Amino acid sequence: MTHRTRLPTRIKGPGALVTGGSRGLGLFLARHLVERGCVVTIAARDAAELERAAQQLREETGATVHVAVCDVRDRAAVAAMMREVQERDGLDIVLANAGVIQVAPVEAIGSKEFTDAMDTMFHGALNTSLEALPHLRASRGRLGLIGSVGGLLGVPHLLPYSCAKAAVGALAEGLHAETAASGVSVTAVHPGLMRTGSHRQAEFGGDTSAEFGWFSTAAGAPLLSMDADRAARRIVDAVIQRRARLVLTAPAKAAQLAHGVAPGLTTRLSGVVARLLPSASGPGPLRQGAEAGEPRNPLARRIRAWGSARNDRAVAEANQREPGPRTSS
Repeated sequence: MTHRTRLPTRIKGPGALVTGGSRGLGLFLARHLVERGCVVTIAARDAAELERAAQQLREETGATVHVAVCDVRDRAAVAAMMREVQERDGLDIVLANAGVIQVAPVEAIGSKEFTDAMDTMFHGALNTSLEALPHLRASRGRLGLIGSVGGLLGVPHLLPYSCAKAAVGALAEGLHAETAASGVSVTAVHPGLMRTGSHRQAEFGGDTSAEFGWFSTAAGAPLLSMDADRAARRIVDAVIQRRARLVLTAPAKAAQLAHGVAPGLTTRLSGVVARLLPSASGPGPLRQGAEAGEPRNPLARRIRAWGSARNDRAVAEANQREPGPRTSS
């Protein structure tokens, strides 16, 4: 039987908020918070998607799950959401998870994609943190910021994502240091590839079918990726235990170590990897994975079908089936 760390019990249960909670990793995080006795609010931009996710959680757990339609890029909206959750449930745990994934060579995108990634992931995490901290100081609560191994080193064809996640990681580390005296803990979480079904909602540029092929294969391959439910359990445990940092998946830990020991060599090896990835002649519109199409090469299609099989099976459980506004990763 797997041991699961629990929070101290209260009459009502600790209040928890997950941004980007309507699908993907955020939905799995919400499920594990519910299992630990929290009264959970999931937040995202799409009301219909949120309600589907909440209903899924209610049916699975029998617990009360609240929803909050909120764009984390809007600080005033985030502040109003925090006040509402605080007044209704109290705020003990806040997980900033909202994100976007753009997969394309840099010549196929422009500054807009970098701005979009920074607005959603960095400024979204910043707004969430700044508005949550006054409430968390009162409860001596816990804040978790979801970064990525992509924020620990620059990943080819994921540069907007890597830049934004690097900023999230720096924010988490700085906040951990500055809030420690107040009793608030801040956990920086850096997952590697996880089987969250996110390949259907990610956006692809350049040779979209080829980009979709390699990304969905890597995100589902057994030796490269991690089961999302297991990842969420470890993340929730780390936040409850007030750990400063969590890096998930063996490849992510190896990449972090290699970059720390030999950053120049790691960067050169990334250049080798980049040469193996699809090329693009110029910028063009990004397409969601559900619309990107299968790789044209028959062998590539077979490899994708094998590598992505587990990730494809996670689509329904992670509420990723229908394309929608970019709200979670």
